[in-house]
Amino acid sequence: MKKWLVALVAVLVILTGCQSKTASKSNGNPDKLQIYTSLFPFEDFAKKIGGEHVEVTNLIPPGVEPHDFELTARDMAALSEADVFIYNGAGLEAWAGKAVTNLDPKQTLVVEATKNLPLLKMEEHEHGKEHGAEHAHGDVDPHAWLDPSLAKKQAEAIRDALIKRDSANKADYNKNFEQLEAELDKLDSEFQAMVKRAPKKEFAVSHAAFGYLAHRYGLEQLAISGLSPSDEPSPQELKHIIEEVREHEIKVILFETLVSSKIAEVVKREVKAEALVLNPLEGLTEEEKAQGLDYFKVMRKNKDHLAKALGATQ
Repeated sequence: MKKWLVALVAVLVILTGCQSKTASKSNGNPDKLQIYTSLFPFEDFAKKIGGEHVEVTNLIPPGVEPHDFELTARDMAALSEADVFIYNGAGLEAWAGKAVTNLDPKQTLVVEATKNLPLLKMEEHEHGKEHGAEHAHGDVDPHAWLDPSLAKKQAEAIRDALIKRDSANKADYNKNFEQLEAELDKLDSEFQAMVKRAPKKEFAVSHAAFGYLAHRYGLEQLAISGLSPSDEPSPQELKHIIEEVREHEIKVILFETLVSSKIAEVVKREVKAEALVLNPLEGLTEEEKAQGLDYFKVMRKNKDHLAKALGATQ
């Protein structure tokens, strides 16, 4: 009789332990690290580095502009059970800073992807401040992932976080990171080669999100709006932009996927320029998600469109 009772107690203890484990990760597979991200590049990197050991959720839905996103109570409840939360920082996600202060550090390891990176100051953008770049980000450009060399450092921070939370799979995380690192180096070389054969160094964009891309490859972005998609130049600034686009003989204006800019359309009509997409990769549309696009496919599309804008292709 006593043996039966002991066995029953043991079973109850095991069941209770399983229930606790499931409750602690009710938002996903309890056998995998639960990773939450704020931007698509980090979602993609975390999946590539984590592989079969992780389950990754990007908080911002497809097609939603990160500047417009607001965290719901349900989002916060799910996030509070995450093993790792990866966000950009540098003022990009106003909601993320507040969310982090409400997370239990014993439960959730927080990764601020731009921490310790050499961020560009606003005045380092040739045209950012001049064209209405006073915005919510403060005095730095947060779009560091558009420079493959900085994206590699962000991916490294993600790898380190996964190892810290799950050291048992350290070898897999290191192996997967090395593959991602090699792909980022290859992408960087492709951009370098394209820019080397380009006759132009200036490109016109609908808003100033591409400072790191320009800085990395010795280019100059002519931004029709500032860093925030909501920034719009004054009539006097708009006149100056049109004059500048004509002066640099700009034949292509690069628009974003998640932002509709009436001002950029006006400039396009005035100078009779072609419109192409330069994707800042803050998030994907539903259509892009359905196509299975990842960081590298989008960046290579960016490279092809930038090549046309710079005159590197016919």
